Amino acid sequence: MSSNDPHASLSAQAAASSAHALKPRQLVMMGLGSAIGAGLFLGSGVGIQAAGPAVLVSYLIAGALVIVVMHALGEMAAAKPASGAFSVYAADAMGPTAGATVGWLWWLQVVIVIAAEAVGAAGLLATIWPSLSVPGLALCFMVVFTAVNLLGVRNFGEFEFWFAILKVLAILAFIAIGIALVAGWLPGVASPGLGHLLGPDGFAPRGWAGIGAALLVVVFAFGGTEIVAVAAAETHDPARSLARAIRTVAWRILVFYLGSIAVIVAVVPWDSAALASPFAAVLEVARIPGAATAITLVAVIALLSALNANLYGASRMIWSLGQRGDAPGLLGRSDRRNVPVAAVLASVAFGFLAAALELLFPQRVLPLLLDIVGATCLLVWTLALVSQFILRRRADRAGTPLPFRMRAFPAPTLVALATLGVIFAMLVASPATRMQFLSMTALTVCIAALNALAQRTRRRAA
Repeated sequence: MSSNDPHASLSAQAAASSAHALKPRQLVMMGLGSAIGAGLFLGSGVGIQAAGPAVLVSYLIAGALVIVVMHALGEMAAAKPASGAFSVYAADAMGPTAGATVGWLWWLQVVIVIAAEAVGAAGLLATIWPSLSVPGLALCFMVVFTAVNLLGVRNFGEFEFWFAILKVLAILAFIAIGIALVAGWLPGVASPGLGHLLGPDGFAPRGWAGIGAALLVVVFAFGGTEIVAVAAAETHDPARSLARAIRTVAWRILVFYLGSIAVIVAVVPWDSAALASPFAAVLEVARIPGAATAITLVAVIALLSALNANLYGASRMIWSLGQRGDAPGLLGRSDRRNVPVAAVLASVAFGFLAAALELLFPQRVLPLLLDIVGATCLLVWTLALVSQFILRRRADRAGTPLPFRMRAFPAPTLVALATLGVIFAMLVASPATRMQFLSMTALTVCIAALNALAQRTRRRAA
């Protein structure tokens, strides 16, 4: 998957200049950590209430989609490790305007999500200790994780590794407690059995419409897995490390998500108000003391882990855009430790601003911004799959060997694109999400137009 485009050649040189400081185990845990966030710990209840126990079908569809996207990104990243990842591959496949547009779109989405995660984690801690200031805590989180990312990729990788380990252990403990509860192994606690799975309302109380509505909710929970492709450029032996990470992360995501959701729907009625905090609801049934506080702290860790990973991904994306001339050149520079200082600072700037906005306009600004960028991860996945389809066909025609190949190509790519098409149609059809789709479309068109104008101006100046 190569290109004779000098624009793409520059990106390859930029990627090659990165220090290979991430270890394979850190890459694996980064993939898990970015996928296991507050969307699972806190947001899964919304999907359950939309579809009932049949939400498991929604998670299967969304999980299968993410696995295909990860394999597509892995195929491209193993052939050409680059910190710009899907931005670089879109440029190779569809031209520099497409690449720059994808890169800027993803970066804008992630910097807003970073701010939301800082404010969200602060808000959760304030529910345990109400005397704490949410804006002050958000500011502290931004300072700490800015420092972590400025210390260098090796320190970042180790920090994220242990953060992800805590989340994984929490999920495994939760699944073990859930199995013991359903099996009747907990002393003094009556087993709910499997009655909630096939209760009076049936497995799918709201039919396929409910499964589709839940799919719109759960698909966003998997956002962030694409960071693995970004991080691959700073991993020793990217091809082998990435192949291992993708194979490992893919099945573990399914086990953790499906295992957790299966426990919740087996223990808690699908229409219960307790699903506002689904993990805590299960632990309350199991009579685990301090359940609400414990799961809130785990959710805080999940948010901060995702913040850390997203900050890394955002800084590398804007650094890559700067290297390729699609962002100010200052953002494409690194210090002697290969840390893109300007890119990190640019990626945290909005997070610091968000702390001030939260003080002035509590709970008003960030939800609005998240609505604007909410569907952009789906567009990034779509363009990544289109890029992989084009580049894989190009490589096959040229007889170019690939270090990591998607099996059964092109069927998985085409099925995933069709699935994404259905999801976009559902976004448009639903009054609750239509504005989100229209906002994403308008934002994408504006970014593409500005990039096309900038590139035309650059060509004339040359």
